[in-house]
Amino acid sequence: MPEDTHLMPLDSAPAPVIAAPPDVRAAPLALYVHVPFCQTRCTYCAFNTYAGMAARIPPYVSAVLHEIHLVGSAGEHPPASTLYFGGGTPSQLPAESVRQIIQACAQSFALDPSAEISFEMNPGDADGAYFRALRGAGVNRLSVGMQSAQPGELRLFARRHTYDDVRATVQLARQAGFRSVNLDLIYGVPGQRMSSWQRSLEAALALEPDHLSLYSLSIEEGTALHARLLGGRMTAPDPDLAADMVEWAAQRLSAAGLRQYEISNWAAPGHACRHNVHVWRNAPYLGFGAGAHGCAARVRYENVARPDAYIVRISAQQETRPFPLSAAAATAAALDGAEEMSDTMILGLRLTEEGVDPAAFRARFGRELWDVYGAALDRLLAHGLIERSPSGAIRLTRRGWLLGNHVFSEFV
Repeated sequence: MPEDTHLMPLDSAPAPVIAAPPDVRAAPLALYVHVPFCQTRCTYCAFNTYAGMAARIPPYVSAVLHEIHLVGSAGEHPPASTLYFGGGTPSQLPAESVRQIIQACAQSFALDPSAEISFEMNPGDADGAYFRALRGAGVNRLSVGMQSAQPGELRLFARRHTYDDVRATVQLARQAGFRSVNLDLIYGVPGQRMSSWQRSLEAALALEPDHLSLYSLSIEEGTALHARLLGGRMTAPDPDLAADMVEWAAQRLSAAGLRQYEISNWAAPGHACRHNVHVWRNAPYLGFGAGAHGCAARVRYENVARPDAYIVRISAQQETRPFPLSAAAATAAALDGAEEMSDTMILGLRLTEEGVDPAAFRARFGRELWDVYGAALDRLLAHGLIERSPSGAIRLTRRGWLLGNHVFSEFV
């Protein structure tokens, strides 16, 4: 999401309160639960994650349950159609805690009985009993952080697993009844050759995943990899080679029967991630937990980042606040129409097949897409970065998705 310069600073107090307009509450919700705990922290990780805090998990789960109840009790709101456990490492949670959170979401948000419930996990974190308990709790989609099949790259990332752990994890998941499994992979790694990337992707395909997410390594400030780069102990990734890697991957995955439905995501028929598609359509979603983001009822917010601060804030809250906020919200901003249109373009263009439908844009905003963004769209069309689909939607060309940041900057 684009940065909002009107947001209050993180950890500010008291938490902001913004009344939600009643006219945008009809669309279904997507729910996200952030689990910030990890056994170890990966060298590339810039997310809100913490190692060595296992003792905080029980009070944290209690706080998340309380937040779900509080937000769900805040007057009228639409039901939920998806639930996503992200992190961090959700597989650090006991299976019983996962069950309690799913049950709380079902009770507070009328979670659809056929909802997609996704769960991120690290390879080697779970045995067969844990997988069966997750399945029994209602989890029906797994996302496994494979990242690479190459031992050297896994060591560079400070990952604890091996490719054999990935293979065993997928096997246990299938035995437990999971029929939708994603694998994450990273390309554009310092020192990575095309041949090693190809071996990793082939190793992933050998496990017959239903979905693959391929991410170009971004070396973020404050990470261990960034420190190595600054210290001259590592060379920067080669962006041209990274582009070649993803172009090869796109061809290989197409041949394997997986379709690219988003810039970084490929799926077998019927296995696109419904939760993420919901967010890319700029539909409303709620985030629960430390550092979680949400955007619903024309309010964008971010919860306080530190788990201890989150637990204290939520534990002290007894009365509900205007939907969708809780006491954990450290930043919040009411979106105006221009911001909402900008978000719709930037997010929607990530959907490589679907794109942005002018008719849907008109129905949502009461304005013609070309009246709002005609100059930008004409420039992008002239440069071959976007095209009109057979249905009339605006979507990225293959060149456009390789230069996505340039395209998106036209709508900021």
